[in-house]
Amino acid sequence: MNELAPTALNTAFNRRPDLHVETEGEFAGWRTWTRDNFETHTGPFYHRMDENGRISCAFRVAKKHLNGSGNVHGGCFMTFADYCLFALAASVLQGPGVTVSFASEFLDAAREGDLIECTGEVTRAGGSLIFVRGMLTSAERPLFTFSGTIKRVKRKAPAEPTA
Repeated sequence: MNELAPTALNTAFNRRPDLHVETEGEFAGWRTWTRDNFETHTGPFYHRMDENGRISCAFRVAKKHLNGSGNVHGGCFMTFADYCLFALAASVLQGPGVTVSFASEFLDAAREGDLIECTGEVTRAGGSLIFVRGMLTSAERPLFTFSGTIKRVKRKAPAEPTA
């Protein structure tokens, strides 16, 4: 787990240039990232850090999140869980990364209007790989469990123009 103090976690957690803090509605004060077009279109998904440095994530189910049976689409759960991987790992990731593995279990359905919440933890953070696990719930009812691995990536220098 994380050995950084909550203030150090909060500094690392807020470092991204694409971080947006919601100012209105039920998620006022929560954060989201604006760089990922797919997540922005699929969500909005939000995350925040409590006073003890624990990360939680959430979204409110809208009609666009539903499948043909009126339940949250499995792909929506998986997209939200991938978002959560990075929110949960942000303090140790401290830079760009990619998901290299993802496993999940569907436990129950959710419906329009439900608040979906995620809690989880970094189980190990090495030099290049970060291992994360979490659970999605609604009103404390388990819906979906997941684990994933993030690989840190180095930013490549822009290519030199060729003559």
